[in-house]
Amino acid sequence: MEAKLNTSSYVKDFATFEGVYQFSPRRHKDLRGENVFTFEKNIYEQLLGVEFVKDEMSISKRNVIRGLHGDNKTGKLIQVLHGEVFFVIVDYRKESKTYLHHKHFLLNSIDRLQIYIPPNFLNGHMCLSEECIFSYKMTQYYNGIEDQYSVRYDDEKIGIKWPLHIKPILSYRDSFAKNHE
Repeated sequence: MEAKLNTSSYVKDFATFEGVYQFSPRRHKDLRGENVFTFEKNIYEQLLGVEFVKDEMSISKRNVIRGLHGDNKTGKLIQVLHGEVFFVIVDYRKESKTYLHHKHFLLNSIDRLQIYIPPNFLNGHMCLSEECIFSYKMTQYYNGIEDQYSVRYDDEKIGIKWPLHIKPILSYRDSFAKNHE
């Protein structure tokens, strides 16, 4: 007989977007410091009904914007390991009543919140600290940019209010991304 897992302290459903979840990982603090339980396979699989197959991370400096990127098959569990980011998700499901709506989160290595993004959502982040380390688990293997869609971070139709004080640092890919069609 399989034991029932206590998942109550792990998840908060965001009703704004179906399938998007925020997780607050279990933590233990004492005089030595802190231990954070960032991933427990059986709990996350039970809560989400997906299996993660790959981990990646990006390291960025202040004012770097990565995204907006997404695809139609990959779920991602993201978190910030170091620093602070302005993180944005955009509903890119054409049949959804919240199509092109977005939500932003301030994620950092102090709160340690995690966000699960299902397939067909765009996501992007801007590094607000001197340096940030952004980590994500994926439900599919990454096969290159040909399998993804990219949309400009400043697309007027989407209307994200990035906390910009100077021109952002962008990759070649993001510099030439198209506006939403």
